[in-house]
This record gives sequence, C-alpha cells and structure tokens, in this order.
Amino acid sequence: MSGGNQILDRIVIELKDRTTGELLPVYIDVYDNSLSRKWLTALNNLLDNQYHLEKNYCFFGFAEHERNSKFIVNEINKSIAGINNSGLDYHIDDHFTYENTVNPDLSLIHDRTNHLHRYFEDLQGTSGAGGQISSYYNDSDDETRWHIRQLNLLCHELESQVLSERKVKTMPEWQRPSQLMCWMSAPRFELTEEDYEYFGIDTLARPMGGVFVGVNKAVGKHHWEVFQDEGRDSRIDELTTTSMRAQTQAAGDFDIEWARNVKDFDFFQRDIKDFREWLIVNGFDPEDKSLTIGHPQVAQVNLINTFKTDNYEEIWKILNQYLDVFSIKTTDAYCEYPYSWADDDYMQQQIRSMR
Repeated sequence: MSGGNQILDRIVIELKDRTTGELLPVYIDVYDNSLSRKWLTALNNLLDNQYHLEKNYCFFGFAEHERNSKFIVNEINKSIAGINNSGLDYHIDDHFTYENTVNPDLSLIHDRTNHLHRYFEDLQGTSGAGGQISSYYNDSDDETRWHIRQLNLLCHELESQVLSERKVKTMPEWQRPSQLMCWMSAPRFELTEEDYEYFGIDTLARPMGGVFVGVNKAVGKHHWEVFQDEGRDSRIDELTTTSMRAQTQAAGDFDIEWARNVKDFDFFQRDIKDFREWLIVNGFDPEDKSLTIGHPQVAQVNLINTFKTDNYEEIWKILNQYLDVFSIKTTDAYCEYPYSWADDDYMQQQIRSMR
C-alpha cells in the first residue's frame, strides 16, 4: 500500500445507470502521502468550483459500452472534418474506418493511432514546463481547438476500446476496463522531488480498484506507451510521435483501474524485461524515477464495501450497468454532474468550459 495504513480521507463516487437512474456508491480510501495530499487539495478545488467532468473521456475498455470502436472511429472523422473545414493552414488527408484501423484478428493497427496522435502533436504542440503550444492551436477558434483536442482523446480511447473488444473474444479475463476522471481546464500543480518516489517501473502493474494520479496527456505519450505502440525495436530518433516527455505537473484528475492486476504473470514480466532493455538502448536509466514512468497510486477503492466481492467477473458485471458519474463527495467538497456525453449540445457544453 502506497500510503501505509494511514487514510487521509474517504471519497464516495456515485455511478448512475443511465437507463433506470439507479445509483451505485463507490467507496475510496485516500492514502496519506505527499502526492495524495496535493492531489486531494486539487480535487476538492475542482468539486468546489464545479469544473466540467469530461464524460466523453471517462469509461475506457468496457467491451459493451455504447462508445464502441466503430462509434469512436466515426467521432475521429468528425473532428478531422472539423479541422479541415476550419480555415487553418493544416489539412489531414486521412479517413479512418474500422477496416483500416483494426486487423482481421481484432487487434489494433498501431500505425493508424500513431499517425492520429502525430496530427494532434502538430496541431496542439505540448504544454507544461518546457512545452510549446503550436501556432495552429493559437490561431484556432474555440470549436477548432475542441476538435484538435478530440484527436488526442479519441486516439487513447480507441486504443483501449479495441484492446478490450479483442480480449472479450479471445481472453475475456484480460479485458482492460478503467475509469478516467478528467476535468476541463483543470488547474495543475508542480510535482516535486518527493512526489517522484511514487513513480517507477514497478507501478506499471496496477491493482484492481487502484486510484492513480492521471497522466497529463497534453505533454504527449510517456515511455511505456511509446514502447508498446511503436515496438521494441523502435529508436527515439525514428518515432512517429514527437513528444515523449516526463510528467512535471499533475491535477485533481485521476484514473481508477478496473482490470485484473498483471503484476505476477509471465507475459507482463517479459514485457517489463524488454522495456528495461528498450530504455537502456535509448539512453534512459530504468531506475530514474524522475522519468515519471508508471502510475502513482494515491487511493484504493474498497471493493468489498462497494461490491460485496473482490471477484473481477462479478465487479465487471455490476459496473457495466453504471457507466455514468452522478456525483463525487469528499469530506470537504461535493459536486453533481447531471449532464451526459450523449446530450445533443454536449460539444457546446465543453467548449464553454474551455474558455
């Protein structure tokens, strides 16, 4: 346990069945460490000030989700069209289909999402310390900026969704459902040296129900993603993606891991061995925690209190009914989220939140 036996706070997230309106409370114990204290303060600020929770970028890898891979591919094309029709001096000569993005064996064609992410990098640039926002993004109106941002979000959502849709057909026990809680324009705080202690290669294996400070996607892909997406033989100067950087900032955003922990399985240990070798060949020290590799854990869902079981099959069966966030409550803050990603005006709701 990242925080020993000390509990800083207890959070309750209410998930909603969009069909019946029934609510499921999810109980979360927050660890007491340097990073979780900063994160909880940031989360309370998001709740107090009613920041917009991104419901179109929330439940990942649930094979039965309405936002399936074909839906996501269609959304990608909508945003490409929005960018191409914007008047920017940047044209994406590409069209995504399920057939040109997913192999016959249901695996993802990674070159497709690598290029999609490259379009995003060209159009937005990178944020945070040492980053530089692209002139394309600076010259864009609010709607075009929204579409640019969607290229990145939809890229990551598609990668996760295709993986789970394949696993449900081949190895259903290895589906990778997760919950990403991200807020529009969330204020960021700087990571300090003591926070790096909670990163590291060993944190790539995430326990079921673990709650983790979210990776800042605006800075690009992190080392593990690049290794997985571009191959074990890839080299830094030949990558499709151009923005692989350490994480220097975080926010009140967080991820909940709903998949089984891969830590003790041979296939994962082989991947970790290859990843360590890949880092060394590309000039990185695998033991350097300032690379911010991995997923720093700040809390843990109490599975028994929430679901009355820790069996992953039973938990997935329950969660599949509640793929919407209704409210979040900490000791010091509370906020409700009565809207849906399926609302007719949802894009406009988000654009207003970007300003």
